[in-house]
Amino acid sequence: MSKEGVVLTGIKPTGDLHIGNYLGAIKPSLEAAKNEKGYFFVADLHALNQENDPRKLSHYVQSVAAAWLASGLNPNKHVFYRQSDIQEIGELSVILSAVTPKGLMNKAHAYKAFKDRNALAEKDPDSGVNMGLYTYPILMAADILAVQATIVPVGRDQVQHVEIARDIASNFNRIYKGQYFKLPNYVLEPEVSAIPGVDGRKMSKSYNNAIPLFTTPDNWRKIIRKIVTDTQVAHPEDSTVFKIFQSVASHEESAKLLSELRSGQVRWGEAKDKLYEAIEKRFGKMSQNYFEWMDSPRKIIEIFEKGKAEVKPIAQKTLSSVKKASGVTF
Repeated sequence: MSKEGVVLTGIKPTGDLHIGNYLGAIKPSLEAAKNEKGYFFVADLHALNQENDPRKLSHYVQSVAAAWLASGLNPNKHVFYRQSDIQEIGELSVILSAVTPKGLMNKAHAYKAFKDRNALAEKDPDSGVNMGLYTYPILMAADILAVQATIVPVGRDQVQHVEIARDIASNFNRIYKGQYFKLPNYVLEPEVSAIPGVDGRKMSKSYNNAIPLFTTPDNWRKIIRKIVTDTQVAHPEDSTVFKIFQSVASHEESAKLLSELRSGQVRWGEAKDKLYEAIEKRFGKMSQNYFEWMDSPRKIIEIFEKGKAEVKPIAQKTLSSVKKASGVTF
């Protein structure tokens, strides 16, 4: 990637994280920003669309911040901030909404998914849809365009949001006859196979089958013991225990365990012990760091303030240019 690239990653605080979140989102996003200017933000305004308990949201904001810091985000190298601290993003979102066709929002995946679920339940198509959800892509575009981000690492399900941000930026540049926004590009994060939860389904908080990213060793052991195993399974590589092990252990360790399972040298109880050991080895120190950050909210606030001081002038410059171009200020 170019040395002049600006990488942006937003993290929505809507729940406690599990190991799948780290492997599928946190790790690849940190790697994408290794050689670029990285901007990471906690998207608390986006979270309002689905979390209306202020105590929970406050906890999740702190928890997500602690998770990224414990996972290796270096606030001395990258910029880390809270979305709601940059008021210019909200104002820019309002202006961008004026150049965004309603039809573009009608096509947004999140909105269409809600409508599809309502149709199956024979409900009104817009039942449960708030305007925050409906205009989510516009606010996301403002997140990206406010800092003139050029690189946005995403999974396949988020590609559309970056494409919408490009469309909105292009519309503004065309209408006001200038290059006010750089057009962002998405970078697909490496595909990570869906990690199963303890019940064999995809690991998800909504299924209550997740292995927490940050917890105590005893709780990891307790959760891992709950994994259902089939002693008659013909192909150990298809088992839930092995699939989770493979996602957290090295290639060599995974090959060794698979060989031992196939030969009968290791039985499922022992395999679960090995899975615990692999998780503790991979995430144990990280988990300790997480709880230290959770015990230090003042340090997190100080990092947010540092990020705010870096981002706000950039967002102000973007907004000032946009307001002048549109005639809001003169």
